[in-house]
Amino acid sequence: MSVQPALEWQSAQVIGIKVETSRTKSLTLALPKWMPHRPGQHYDVRLTAPDGYRAERSYSAASEPERIGELELTVERIDDGEVSPYLDDVVVPGDRLEVRGPIGGYFVWDVSLGGPLLLVCGGSGVVPLMAMLRHRAAQHAPIPARLLYSCRSEDEVIYRTELDRLIESDGLLEVVLTFTRVAPPGWTGYRRRIDQAMLDEVAGPLGNDVRSYVCGPTLLVEAVSDALVGMGLPPERIRTERFGPTGS
Repeated sequence: MSVQPALEWQSAQVIGIKVETSRTKSLTLALPKWMPHRPGQHYDVRLTAPDGYRAERSYSAASEPERIGELELTVERIDDGEVSPYLDDVVVPGDRLEVRGPIGGYFVWDVSLGGPLLLVCGGSGVVPLMAMLRHRAAQHAPIPARLLYSCRSEDEVIYRTELDRLIESDGLLEVVLTFTRVAPPGWTGYRRRIDQAMLDEVAGPLGNDVRSYVCGPTLLVEAVSDALVGMGLPPERIRTERFGPTGS
């Protein structure tokens, strides 16, 4: 059996920064040893202080593998974190970051796996799912897809403008938002946490052969995955990724 070579750390240059929400930014990195990732994989980021202390965190790739030579990481700021405040508040274009990846092989999807595709997330759990949607769009794949995205309020919806643009250009993609604290004025959609009834309405039309990816806080992921199994979806077609506080 062949042994995979160990991934090496490399120095990536920050070539772009985009504000996504008041607490979230996307950093575009140029990688000297770039390799295509599978949507859903992540990269490690390592910071080294002048005294030699190191802090390391993992961030899902937000970009599609079709963006050759570049990697986008979307970072939610955690106030008491060791890494995310530096990435969101200090880093500027031209800076360099140590990164290692891509990593992971379980929570991945590409068009070769087919669909239909059900993506369910809470908060910054949308990041790896966005990589899947961007890849699907880049491949012009005629695969039905639905994204069910839970946020506390409208100003915490990451990628809102891009999601709207994807919906307008793709009749096979549907994005469903639910707000758990404050809904926009005039909002007629969901105003609660994701529950069984909501999943029946959003996921049911896709059928039991759907490929499901669920990412977000542990309680959300467990509740959604249990509900999907209860709906008759095969457990082997439900992939999950859990986190506590994100981007810490």
